[in-house]
Amino acid sequence: MNLRVIGANLVVSVKSFYREKPAVFFRLAFPVILILVFGTIFMERDNRIFDLDVQDLDQTEASARLVEALELCGRFKIAEVAPAVNATRYAKDNRRDLVLIIPEGCETALMQREGDVAPDAFVTLTEVHDPSSFGVTTKMQVLHMVLAGINQEMSGKTPFIRSAETSILAKKYRFIEFFVPGIIAMAAMTASLFGAVNVNAELRQKGVTRKLSTTPITRTEWILSNVLYQFILAVLSTTVILLVSYTVFSVSLQINVWLPVFVVLDVFAFVGLGMILTRVAREAESAAAAANAVMFPMMFLSGTFFPVEMMPEFLQKVAKVLPLFYVNEGLRASMVLVDHMAALRCALIVGAFAAVAFAIGITTTTLSDEST
Repeated sequence: MNLRVIGANLVVSVKSFYREKPAVFFRLAFPVILILVFGTIFMERDNRIFDLDVQDLDQTEASARLVEALELCGRFKIAEVAPAVNATRYAKDNRRDLVLIIPEGCETALMQREGDVAPDAFVTLTEVHDPSSFGVTTKMQVLHMVLAGINQEMSGKTPFIRSAETSILAKKYRFIEFFVPGIIAMAAMTASLFGAVNVNAELRQKGVTRKLSTTPITRTEWILSNVLYQFILAVLSTTVILLVSYTVFSVSLQINVWLPVFVVLDVFAFVGLGMILTRVAREAESAAAAANAVMFPMMFLSGTFFPVEMMPEFLQKVAKVLPLFYVNEGLRASMVLVDHMAALRCALIVGAFAAVAFAIGITTTTLSDEST
Protein backbone atom coordinates (compact mmCIF):
# COMPACT_ATOMS: atom_id res chain seq x y z
CA MET A 1 0.00 0.00 0.00
CA ASN A 2 1.51 3.29 -1.15
CA LEU A 3 0.58 6.12 1.20
CA ARG A 4 1.92 8.73 -1.23
CA VAL A 5 -0.53 7.57 -3.89
CA ILE A 6 -3.38 7.63 -1.41
CA GLY A 7 -2.39 11.11 -0.26
CA ALA A 8 -2.05 12.41 -3.82
CA ASN A 9 -5.48 11.06 -4.77
CA LEU A 10 -6.96 12.60 -1.62
CA VAL A 11 -5.50 15.99 -2.53
CA VAL A 12 -6.99 15.73 -6.03
CA SER A 13 -10.43 14.90 -4.58
CA VAL A 14 -10.29 17.80 -2.11
CA LYS A 15 -9.21 20.26 -4.81
CA SER A 16 -11.95 19.03 -7.15
CA PHE A 17 -14.53 19.52 -4.43
CA TYR A 18 -13.19 22.96 -3.55
CA ARG A 19 -13.32 24.12 -7.16
CA GLU A 20 -17.09 23.49 -7.24
CA LYS A 21 -18.11 26.42 -5.06
CA PRO A 22 -21.89 25.65 -5.21
CA ALA A 23 -21.21 22.06 -4.11
CA VAL A 24 -19.14 23.30 -1.17
CA PHE A 25 -21.88 25.71 -0.14
CA PHE A 26 -24.82 23.31 -0.41
CA ARG A 27 -22.97 20.37 1.17
CA LEU A 28 -22.15 22.51 4.19
CA ALA A 29 -25.45 24.42 4.24
CA PHE A 30 -27.65 21.31 4.09
CA PRO A 31 -26.82 19.85 7.55
CA VAL A 32 -26.83 23.35 9.05
CA ILE A 33 -30.34 23.94 7.70
CA LEU A 34 -31.55 20.61 9.13
CA ILE A 35 -30.12 21.22 12.60
CA LEU A 36 -31.61 24.71 12.68
CA VAL A 37 -35.04 23.44 11.59
CA PHE A 38 -35.27 20.46 13.95
CA GLY A 39 -33.50 22.21 16.79
CA THR A 40 -36.05 25.03 16.65
CA ILE A 41 -39.00 22.62 16.44
CA PHE A 42 -38.03 20.41 19.37
CA MET A 43 -36.54 23.15 21.54
CA GLU A 44 -39.82 25.04 21.69
CA ARG A 45 -42.18 22.08 21.64
CA ASP A 46 -42.48 21.59 25.42
CA ASN A 47 -43.09 25.28 26.11
CA ARG A 48 -45.42 25.95 23.24
CA ILE A 49 -48.51 28.10 23.78
CA PHE A 50 -51.53 26.75 21.89
CA ASP A 51 -54.33 28.73 20.28
CA LEU A 52 -57.66 27.68 21.82
CA ASP A 53 -61.07 28.85 20.63
CA VAL A 54 -63.66 28.92 23.42
CA GLN A 55 -67.40 29.31 22.96
CA ASP A 56 -69.12 30.33 26.22
CA LEU A 57 -72.83 29.46 25.95
CA ASP A 58 -73.44 30.07 29.65
CA GLN A 59 -72.28 33.70 29.71
CA THR A 60 -72.06 33.81 33.53
CA GLU A 61 -69.45 34.75 36.09
CA ALA A 62 -68.61 31.08 36.68
CA SER A 63 -68.01 30.37 32.99
CA ALA A 64 -65.94 33.57 32.71
CA ARG A 65 -63.75 32.38 35.61
CA LEU A 66 -63.26 29.06 33.84
CA VAL A 67 -62.11 30.81 30.67
CA GLU A 68 -59.79 32.98 32.74
CA ALA A 69 -58.34 29.89 34.45
CA LEU A 70 -57.58 28.35 31.06
CA GLU A 71 -55.75 31.49 29.97
CA LEU A 72 -53.84 31.91 33.24
CA CYS A 73 -52.45 28.37 33.05
CA GLY A 74 -49.93 29.69 30.52
CA ARG A 75 -50.50 27.02 27.88
CA PHE A 76 -53.31 28.60 25.85
CA LYS A 77 -53.99 31.81 23.98
CA ILE A 78 -57.77 32.13 24.15
CA ALA A 79 -59.95 33.36 21.29
CA GLU A 80 -63.64 33.82 22.03
CA VAL A 81 -66.30 32.43 19.67
CA ALA A 82 -69.69 34.13 19.61
CA PRO A 83 -72.46 32.05 21.27
CA ALA A 84 -74.71 32.32 18.21
CA VAL A 85 -72.14 30.69 15.93
CA ASN A 86 -72.29 27.01 15.01
CA ALA A 87 -69.02 25.69 16.45
CA THR A 88 -68.58 22.89 13.91
CA ARG A 89 -69.15 25.24 10.98
CA TYR A 90 -66.83 27.78 12.58
CA ALA A 91 -64.04 25.20 12.91
CA LYS A 92 -64.40 24.13 9.28
CA ASP A 93 -64.66 27.61 7.79
CA ASN A 94 -61.81 29.07 9.84
CA ARG A 95 -59.58 25.96 9.78
CA ARG A 96 -59.55 25.73 13.58
CA ASP A 97 -58.51 22.36 14.97
CA LEU A 98 -60.16 22.68 18.40
CA VAL A 99 -63.13 24.63 19.75
CA LEU A 100 -64.05 24.22 23.43
CA ILE A 101 -67.75 24.74 24.21
CA ILE A 102 -68.86 25.71 27.72
CA PRO A 103 -72.55 24.71 27.88
CA GLU A 104 -75.46 26.54 29.44
CA GLY A 105 -76.02 25.67 33.07
CA CYS A 106 -72.36 25.82 34.08
CA GLU A 107 -72.93 28.30 36.92
CA THR A 108 -76.14 26.56 38.03
CA ALA A 109 -74.31 23.23 38.36
CA LEU A 110 -71.49 24.89 40.29
CA MET A 111 -73.92 26.55 42.74
CA GLN A 112 -75.73 23.24 43.30
CA ARG A 113 -72.45 21.55 44.01
CA GLU A 114 -71.11 24.23 46.35
CA GLY A 115 -74.46 24.50 48.15
CA ASP A 116 -74.59 20.71 48.66
CA VAL A 117 -77.88 20.64 46.79
CA ALA A 118 -76.28 18.25 44.30
CA PRO A 119 -72.75 17.37 45.53
CA ASP A 120 -72.08 15.29 42.42
CA ALA A 121 -73.21 17.96 39.95
CA PHE A 122 -70.91 18.39 37.00
CA VAL A 123 -70.61 20.20 33.69
CA THR A 124 -69.57 18.61 30.39
CA LEU A 125 -67.40 20.68 28.07
CA THR A 126 -67.58 19.73 24.40
CA GLU A 127 -64.35 19.56 22.42
CA VAL A 128 -65.12 20.09 18.75
CA HIS A 129 -61.93 19.03 17.02
CA ASP A 130 -60.51 18.34 13.58
CA PRO A 131 -58.77 14.93 13.59
CA SER A 132 -57.11 15.76 10.25
CA SER A 133 -54.92 18.26 12.12
CA PHE A 134 -51.83 16.40 13.31
CA GLY A 135 -51.27 18.71 16.29
CA VAL A 136 -54.78 18.53 17.73
CA THR A 137 -54.08 15.39 19.76
CA THR A 138 -51.26 17.10 21.62
CA LYS A 139 -53.40 20.19 22.20
CA MET A 140 -56.25 18.08 23.58
CA GLN A 141 -53.90 16.22 25.91
CA VAL A 142 -52.61 19.52 27.29
CA LEU A 143 -56.20 20.75 27.70
CA HIS A 144 -57.15 17.59 29.61
CA MET A 145 -54.18 18.07 31.98
CA VAL A 146 -55.18 21.69 32.61
CA LEU A 147 -58.82 20.72 33.26
CA ALA A 148 -57.65 17.96 35.60
CA GLY A 149 -55.66 20.57 37.53
CA ILE A 150 -58.73 22.80 37.81
CA ASN A 151 -60.78 19.85 39.08
CA GLN A 152 -58.11 19.06 41.64
CA GLU A 153 -58.12 22.63 42.95
CA MET A 154 -61.88 22.36 43.54
CA SER A 155 -61.19 19.37 45.84
CA GLY A 156 -64.44 17.65 44.94
CA LYS A 157 -65.01 13.94 45.43
CA THR A 158 -66.05 13.67 41.81
CA PRO A 159 -64.66 15.91 39.05
CA PHE A 160 -66.84 18.92 38.35
CA ILE A 161 -65.51 19.41 34.81
CA ARG A 162 -65.88 16.58 32.33
CA SER A 163 -65.29 16.60 28.59
CA ALA A 164 -66.80 15.03 25.50
CA GLU A 165 -65.16 14.91 22.07
CA THR A 166 -66.93 15.70 18.80
CA SER A 167 -65.24 15.44 15.41
CA ILE A 168 -66.01 17.92 12.64
CA LEU A 169 -65.68 15.02 10.19
CA ALA A 170 -68.62 12.81 9.41
CA LYS A 171 -66.38 9.76 9.27
CA LYS A 172 -63.64 8.63 11.63
CA TYR A 173 -60.20 8.34 10.05
CA ARG A 174 -56.94 6.83 11.22
CA PHE A 175 -53.53 8.50 11.10
CA ILE A 176 -52.51 6.40 8.09
CA GLU A 177 -55.29 8.01 6.02
CA PHE A 178 -53.74 11.43 6.61
CA PHE A 179 -50.21 10.12 6.12
CA VAL A 180 -50.64 8.52 2.67
CA PRO A 181 -51.48 11.73 0.72
CA GLY A 182 -48.33 13.36 2.10
CA ILE A 183 -46.22 10.42 0.96
CA ILE A 184 -47.76 10.64 -2.53
CA ALA A 185 -46.89 14.35 -2.71
CA MET A 186 -43.36 13.75 -1.42
CA ALA A 187 -42.69 10.88 -3.84
CA ALA A 188 -43.79 12.94 -6.86
CA MET A 189 -41.71 15.90 -5.67
CA THR A 190 -38.58 13.82 -5.09
CA ALA A 191 -38.76 12.05 -8.44
CA SER A 192 -39.48 15.26 -10.38
CA LEU A 193 -36.89 17.44 -8.67
CA PHE A 194 -34.05 14.93 -8.78
CA GLY A 195 -35.08 13.71 -12.23
CA ALA A 196 -34.83 17.21 -13.68
CA VAL A 197 -31.58 17.93 -11.84
CA ASN A 198 -29.89 14.65 -12.77
CA VAL A 199 -30.94 14.71 -16.42
CA ASN A 200 -30.12 18.35 -17.11
CA ALA A 201 -26.95 18.71 -15.04
CA GLU A 202 -25.38 15.35 -15.81
CA LEU A 203 -26.08 15.44 -19.55
CA ARG A 204 -24.81 19.01 -19.77
CA GLN A 205 -21.62 18.08 -17.92
CA LYS A 206 -21.05 15.13 -20.26
CA GLY A 207 -21.67 17.29 -23.31
CA VAL A 208 -24.74 15.32 -24.38
CA THR A 209 -26.97 18.41 -24.56
CA ARG A 210 -24.51 20.06 -26.91
CA LYS A 211 -24.74 17.07 -29.25
CA LEU A 212 -28.53 17.11 -29.00
CA SER A 213 -28.52 20.66 -30.36
CA THR A 214 -27.23 19.25 -33.66
CA THR A 215 -30.21 16.88 -33.96
CA PRO A 216 -33.77 17.69 -35.15
CA ILE A 217 -35.12 17.68 -31.56
CA THR A 218 -36.23 21.11 -30.30
CA ARG A 219 -35.93 22.50 -26.80
CA THR A 220 -39.71 22.22 -26.29
CA GLU A 221 -39.74 18.58 -27.40
CA TRP A 222 -36.78 17.80 -25.14
CA ILE A 223 -38.41 19.40 -22.09
CA LEU A 224 -41.86 17.90 -22.67
CA SER A 225 -40.45 14.42 -23.16
CA ASN A 226 -38.65 14.73 -19.82
CA VAL A 227 -41.80 16.04 -18.13
CA LEU A 228 -43.83 13.12 -19.49
CA TYR A 229 -41.16 10.73 -18.24
CA GLN A 230 -41.32 12.24 -14.74
CA PHE A 231 -45.13 12.13 -14.86
CA ILE A 232 -45.07 8.41 -15.73
CA LEU A 233 -42.74 7.77 -12.77
CA ALA A 234 -45.02 9.81 -10.51
CA VAL A 235 -48.07 7.82 -11.63
CA LEU A 236 -46.24 4.54 -11.02
CA SER A 237 -45.09 5.59 -7.53
CA THR A 238 -48.60 6.85 -6.66
CA THR A 239 -50.14 3.58 -7.83
CA VAL A 240 -47.68 1.51 -5.78
CA ILE A 241 -48.24 3.67 -2.67
CA LEU A 242 -52.01 3.31 -2.97
CA LEU A 243 -51.86 -0.45 -3.62
CA VAL A 244 -49.68 -1.03 -0.56
CA SER A 245 -51.85 1.30 1.56
CA TYR A 246 -55.09 -0.43 0.58
CA THR A 247 -53.64 -3.96 0.79
CA VAL A 248 -51.60 -3.71 3.98
CA PHE A 249 -53.41 -1.00 5.97
CA SER A 250 -56.93 -1.15 4.49
CA VAL A 251 -57.08 2.62 4.16
CA SER A 252 -60.30 4.45 3.36
CA LEU A 253 -59.50 7.24 0.90
CA GLN A 254 -61.55 9.04 -1.74
CA ILE A 255 -59.95 8.65 -5.17
CA ASN A 256 -61.30 11.39 -7.41
CA VAL A 257 -60.23 13.77 -10.18
CA TRP A 258 -58.14 15.85 -7.77
CA LEU A 259 -55.53 13.10 -7.41
CA PRO A 260 -54.24 13.27 -11.03
CA VAL A 261 -54.60 17.07 -10.96
CA PHE A 262 -52.26 17.41 -7.98
CA VAL A 263 -49.84 14.81 -9.36
CA VAL A 264 -49.58 16.80 -12.62
CA LEU A 265 -49.13 20.10 -10.77
CA ASP A 266 -46.57 18.50 -8.45
CA VAL A 267 -44.54 17.25 -11.42
CA PHE A 268 -44.61 20.55 -13.32
CA ALA A 269 -43.76 22.58 -10.21
CA PHE A 270 -40.71 20.57 -9.22
CA VAL A 271 -39.46 19.82 -12.71
CA GLY A 272 -39.47 23.59 -13.21
CA LEU A 273 -37.65 24.10 -9.91
CA GLY A 274 -35.14 21.41 -10.90
CA MET A 275 -34.41 23.15 -14.21
CA ILE A 276 -33.82 26.41 -12.35
CA LEU A 277 -31.39 24.72 -9.94
CA THR A 278 -29.34 23.32 -12.82
CA ARG A 279 -28.75 26.87 -13.99
CA VAL A 280 -27.67 28.01 -10.51
CA ALA A 281 -25.42 24.99 -9.95
CA ARG A 282 -24.17 23.80 -13.31
CA GLU A 283 -22.07 20.80 -12.21
CA ALA A 284 -23.95 17.56 -11.58
CA GLU A 285 -22.64 17.19 -8.02
CA SER A 286 -23.41 20.82 -7.18
CA ALA A 287 -26.92 20.54 -8.60
CA ALA A 288 -27.61 17.37 -6.60
CA ALA A 289 -26.40 19.07 -3.41
CA ALA A 290 -28.60 22.09 -4.16
CA ALA A 291 -31.61 19.81 -4.73
CA ASN A 292 -31.00 18.14 -1.36
CA ALA A 293 -30.71 21.50 0.37
CA VAL A 294 -34.07 22.54 -1.10
CA MET A 295 -35.91 19.23 -0.88
CA PHE A 296 -35.30 18.04 2.68
CA PRO A 297 -36.24 21.24 4.55
CA MET A 298 -39.33 21.53 2.32
CA MET A 299 -40.22 17.92 3.03
CA PHE A 300 -40.08 18.32 6.81
CA LEU A 301 -41.56 21.82 6.98
CA SER A 302 -44.53 21.09 4.72
CA GLY A 303 -46.32 18.69 7.04
CA THR A 304 -45.40 15.44 5.30
CA PHE A 305 -43.99 13.82 8.46
CA PHE A 306 -44.27 16.44 11.17
CA PRO A 307 -47.45 18.36 11.89
CA VAL A 308 -47.17 22.00 10.92
CA GLU A 309 -49.13 22.87 14.09
CA MET A 310 -46.32 21.61 16.36
CA MET A 311 -43.81 24.04 14.86
CA PRO A 312 -43.07 27.54 16.15
CA GLU A 313 -45.28 30.22 14.65
CA PHE A 314 -42.58 31.67 12.39
CA LEU A 315 -41.86 28.22 10.92
CA GLN A 316 -45.59 27.75 10.27
CA LYS A 317 -45.46 30.95 8.25
CA VAL A 318 -42.49 29.58 6.31
CA ALA A 319 -44.40 26.35 5.65
CA LYS A 320 -47.30 28.25 4.14
CA VAL A 321 -45.12 29.69 1.37
CA LEU A 322 -43.81 26.28 0.30
CA PRO A 323 -45.52 24.59 -2.68
CA LEU A 324 -45.33 21.11 -1.15
CA PHE A 325 -47.44 22.31 1.80
CA TYR A 326 -50.32 23.08 -0.57
CA VAL A 327 -49.90 19.80 -2.45
CA ASN A 328 -50.16 17.98 0.90
CA GLU A 329 -53.15 20.06 2.00
CA GLY A 330 -54.89 19.70 -1.36
CA LEU A 331 -54.51 15.92 -1.47
CA ARG A 332 -55.74 15.56 2.10
CA ALA A 333 -58.68 17.87 1.42
CA SER A 334 -59.71 15.78 -1.60
CA MET A 335 -58.81 12.27 -0.43
CA VAL A 336 -59.72 12.48 3.27
CA LEU A 337 -61.99 15.44 3.96
CA VAL A 338 -63.67 15.49 0.52
CA ASP A 339 -63.55 19.29 0.69
CA HIS A 340 -63.55 20.30 -2.96
CA MET A 341 -63.33 24.04 -2.29
CA ALA A 342 -60.22 23.59 -0.16
CA ALA A 343 -58.74 21.33 -2.84
CA LEU A 344 -59.48 23.98 -5.47
CA ARG A 345 -57.77 26.71 -3.42
CA CYS A 346 -54.67 24.58 -2.98
CA ALA A 347 -54.66 23.61 -6.66
CA LEU A 348 -54.75 27.27 -7.72
CA ILE A 349 -51.82 28.11 -5.45
CA VAL A 350 -49.73 25.14 -6.62
CA GLY A 351 -50.73 25.85 -10.22
CA ALA A 352 -49.52 29.45 -9.97
CA PHE A 353 -46.18 28.32 -8.55
CA ALA A 354 -45.86 25.58 -11.18
CA ALA A 355 -46.58 28.03 -14.02
CA VAL A 356 -43.95 30.51 -12.82
CA ALA A 357 -41.29 27.90 -12.02
CA PHE A 358 -41.83 25.99 -15.25
CA ALA A 359 -41.78 29.17 -17.35
CA ILE A 360 -38.49 30.27 -15.78
CA GLY A 361 -37.10 26.75 -16.16
CA ILE A 362 -37.96 26.66 -19.87
CA THR A 363 -36.44 30.06 -20.60
CA THR A 364 -33.20 29.17 -18.83
CA THR A 365 -32.82 25.73 -20.40
CA THR A 366 -31.01 25.37 -23.72
CA LEU A 367 -29.57 22.46 -25.66
CA SER A 368 -26.39 24.26 -26.55
CA ASP A 369 -24.79 24.38 -23.09
CA GLU A 370 -21.40 22.78 -22.90
CA SER A 371 -19.66 21.23 -19.99
CA THR A 372 -17.60 23.83 -18.18
